[in-house]
Amino acid sequence: MSMEIKKGIYWVGVVDWNMRTFHGHTYTTKRGTTYNAYLIIDDKITLIDTVLGSFSQEFLNNIREIIDPAKINYIIANHVETDHSGAMPELMKICPQAKVFGTAKCKEGLEKHYHQNWDFQIVKTGDKLNLGKRELTFFEAPMIHWPDSMFTYCASEKLLLPNDAFGQHLATSERFDDQVSDCILMDEAEKYYANILWPLAKIIAKKLDELGKLNLEIDMIAPSHGIIWRKDPNKIVNAYLNWTQSTGNKRVTIFYETMWSSTEKMAREIAKGIEDAGVEVSLFDVAQADRTELIKELFESKGYLVGSSTHDNDMLPTIAGVLEFLKGLRPQGKVAGVFGSFGWAGGAVKNIESLLQGAGINLVVPGLGLQYVPDQAGLRQCYNFGKEFIKSL
Repeated sequence: MSMEIKKGIYWVGVVDWNMRTFHGHTYTTKRGTTYNAYLIIDDKITLIDTVLGSFSQEFLNNIREIIDPAKINYIIANHVETDHSGAMPELMKICPQAKVFGTAKCKEGLEKHYHQNWDFQIVKTGDKLNLGKRELTFFEAPMIHWPDSMFTYCASEKLLLPNDAFGQHLATSERFDDQVSDCILMDEAEKYYANILWPLAKIIAKKLDELGKLNLEIDMIAPSHGIIWRKDPNKIVNAYLNWTQSTGNKRVTIFYETMWSSTEKMAREIAKGIEDAGVEVSLFDVAQADRTELIKELFESKGYLVGSSTHDNDMLPTIAGVLEFLKGLRPQGKVAGVFGSFGWAGGAVKNIESLLQGAGINLVVPGLGLQYVPDQAGLRQCYNFGKEFIKSL
């Protein structure tokens, strides 16, 4: 069902209540998601983005509640990714005369995705498009989070449409920030940033600085996932500014994988040492944990303690996958230590240390390896290992 968000501007997206994984199962979406698209009724009927292809008919029906889709003159493609462009082929069958606007990379991406020769006009930062009563201004935002990404701004409505920036994976029948739980909203917004935008912090900070210098008046931010920010758009902008600068709070996340519980026993004793020193700590068995939730915890934490049993002279496979994913996020300003149990030969601790160093994470304590099941003396080593580690925070 469509909804008017500003006079003559409508949300025509869809709610995906059942989505539980995203980005090829790399991101869990336990609260579902939305694909937001926006229709502007003016002298030139303009659509901002579309939705996932499997929702094309629902999307078109939402538009039909307002206007015949065949009357659409302009389509603004802020981003190529198929959760935002997937309905384009079905839409363009209905309005083949519509002109598409986007960046040069967007044109290239749409052609490679859909192999169609649509009427496309390339736009750059500062370019404007007159709709009649309104005017749109475009801002290229490469690598937030694809090379083609773009923001669209409507000055007369003080409305920013930034596609994936400032979004969240949150399925809800409500459309605005003042209609949902602030706790849930900011939890999902931070999770979204940590899992998708964390490695782009410097690029995001630069873009926010550029936009800030333009002194744009913004009283609503309408992203392409989740809710629309109307109560206090500065809340999410300021959160992004803080997140781009953050190296984590004075807290520790311990994450590990264990074969026969010995490494788990080590992890729990290490956690006791940290707790007794008065520092907040969280504990995750990566074989059981939700990786998306873990990444958010790692984003918020200054210190990491990573553990694995040794198997075939190396770390176990699930922790290896998590560490490779973390390496791609390029965390800055983090400190770490490594621990784990082994049988007749080690290897996991050394290899994890090497991987962490390759990710730019500073190792601040020597690795702790214990053979087979830790005895009381070994558990005491673990406890002291935790207490020693927090000195680095």
